[in-house]
Amino acid sequence: MAPTRQRTPTEIALIGRHTQQRSVVLAAFIRADGFVGAQALHAQLAADGTPVGLSTVYRTLTRLAGAGRADLVRDTGGERLFRYRPGPDHRHYLICTECGLSHPVDSAPIEDWADGIAQDSGFANVRHTVELTGVCPDCGGGQAATERQ
Repeated sequence: MAPTRQRTPTEIALIGRHTQQRSVVLAAFIRADGFVGAQALHAQLAADGTPVGLSTVYRTLTRLAGAGRADLVRDTGGERLFRYRPGPDHRHYLICTECGLSHPVDSAPIEDWADGIAQDSGFANVRHTVELTGVCPDCGGGQAATERQ
């Protein structure tokens, strides 16, 4: 198992009351490559011999998303997938529905549009969710686009 680095006070504060289980979940989540579901992260922890309850994994990931330190998308089956966000900057991704590859996209137009809607409507604390999915070139996305033409 890879060595775990020391958690910063900010990272620990994001997960609420400091417990060993939440720290383990946070460390595994930070090491995860790309988006990961709570059940997959729980299975990985179990495979590594780390006894952490599935509900602890869900609560920790949900808390991180609420604190703005995890991006959240839904897969085609509706499962929530999380990706660790080291900073507070909000990002959007194009996600391959075949292999799960996630590619960050320029979201400035989306953010400008959402800010404009909030300003025009007078609403405060407006949040938005944008999910972009498709098939990446490695999974045949380029071939499918060529066949449609």
